Amino acid sequence: MVKSQYEGYSVGTKHTFAVRENFGNAKVYAQNAQSILNKATGFISAYDFTLNPYRGCQYGCSYCYAAAFSPNSQMREDWGNWVIIKQNAAEVLKKELERWHKKNPDRPPTIYMSSVTDPYQPIETKEQLTRHLLEVMIPYQPTLVIQTRSPMITRDIDILQQFQRLRINMSIPTGSEKVRKDFEPKSPSIPARLKAIAKLKYSFPYQENCEVRFSITVTPLLPILPEDEANFISKLEVVDRVVIQDLHASNDRSLIASTRSEALALKHKYAWWYNSEQQSYRKFKNKLKAMLPDVEIMEGKEGFGYE
Repeated sequence: MVKSQYEGYSVGTKHTFAVRENFGNAKVYAQNAQSILNKATGFISAYDFTLNPYRGCQYGCSYCYAAAFSPNSQMREDWGNWVIIKQNAAEVLKKELERWHKKNPDRPPTIYMSSVTDPYQPIETKEQLTRHLLEVMIPYQPTLVIQTRSPMITRDIDILQQFQRLRINMSIPTGSEKVRKDFEPKSPSIPARLKAIAKLKYSFPYQENCEVRFSITVTPLLPILPEDEANFISKLEVVDRVVIQDLHASNDRSLIASTRSEALALKHKYAWWYNSEQQSYRKFKNKLKAMLPDVEIMEGKEGFGYE
């Protein structure tokens, strides 16, 4: 099978996808997907499927494991500067959900959106692909978990309100804007994300037979400046769950999905945190439990379930 190549990242091949446009600093490609629901494995194996509307992510966070799934090494090194639109995703999803329903009429699927991209990255403002996928899902009422770091999700409140079993996870790995700008400079600000999750929470009045839940995922836990910590934790009380997880780099594997020089430079810059990373993690976890007695504090894989 011929491996797909992408203009700007390949030379001398007939099987190359052309750049459709440039959106901000990102090269945008369009491609048809053979399937859109993929069997969930590993960290999110509790779900039936993962759903990724896009391949690649314009936020390009320095620590992101998803870069490892880039089409080739050149695109991995240029993580954050390209995105592939699965242009037929809505049509494929409808067929796959219908097929599931015929085989499992009494059990809607469980879906995690998304595992290796952000469904609300900047290109979504134009494409509205994620919005179309949500519209397709409504008649089938899957149990849906949405993982994002983008306040853009509030655009779709009108559709999200139609789900009966929904959890929204807002990713906020640090409470310090200075740290956020170092590790994920292209991502939305922390105040914008906190405002968005609060808006979502208060946009869902209680309805019988509806189970809508909200999490803030502090994953991976990045350094938090001491002067920011208490105020940040107090803002987390708006959700029912906070999930924490240490940086996957701490297990002698480095940041495999990032450039090594970038990873090492950031860890050196925040040596006051990383020289005693496990202690920093434990102290933060204990403060969460002390300051948020009414919020469920969960760690790692367990925290990413719907329940």
